[in-house]
Amino acid sequence: MGNVLSTLKDNYIFAVIRGKDQNDGYEIAKAAVEGGIKNLELTFSTPNAAQVIKDLVEDYKDDDSVVVGAGTVMTLDLAKEAHEAGAEFLVSPHFSPEIAEYAREVDTYYMPGCGTVTEVVNAMNAGCDIVKVFPGGILGSGFIKDVHGPIPEAQLMPSGGVSLDNIAEWKENGAVAVGVGSALSRDVAEKGYESVAENAKEFVSKLEEE
Repeated sequence: MGNVLSTLKDNYIFAVIRGKDQNDGYEIAKAAVEGGIKNLELTFSTPNAAQVIKDLVEDYKDDDSVVVGAGTVMTLDLAKEAHEAGAEFLVSPHFSPEIAEYAREVDTYYMPGCGTVTEVVNAMNAGCDIVKVFPGGILGSGFIKDVHGPIPEAQLMPSGGVSLDNIAEWKENGAVAVGVGSALSRDVAEKGYESVAENAKEFVSKLEEE
């Protein structure tokens, strides 16, 4: 468990993958890894998401640097489906005490979306090691800095609103990781999946500059 958490934070960027269909989700994920983003959050808004997770887990079973997890985990049933598919972390847009309890039972990571200090503290008290700041685009990077005033130990990861222009700002304000979604896959329709790899490389390079 501990090694996975450190790998997630070392990798820093989560590719938030919302495929139009099963193959789309799979190809976006593969291209993200090719571009250097190795935290793969396959969302359940992707058709047959559990199968994509299974396929990716199999593909990268010999590569400890790639961590495959599930996003948009809205219910306990989806949490169970994701875990059974091999997901090493679960991400929700909201905080669910029952998903948090399940994650503890099966020894996996749960990263719930929180938008207030009360939610962040409730999630931390429920054993969530990393708490997702959502929606990041609305809350802004200053939210993390402000939370760290009274709660410096909070490990916060924004999702939504993270771009090439502000990824450094999020890190400077104390984000332990960031989630990047549509900014990776925005050019697929025109330029194919290679564009995901190129966009991923840009994010990794931007991070390395800091």
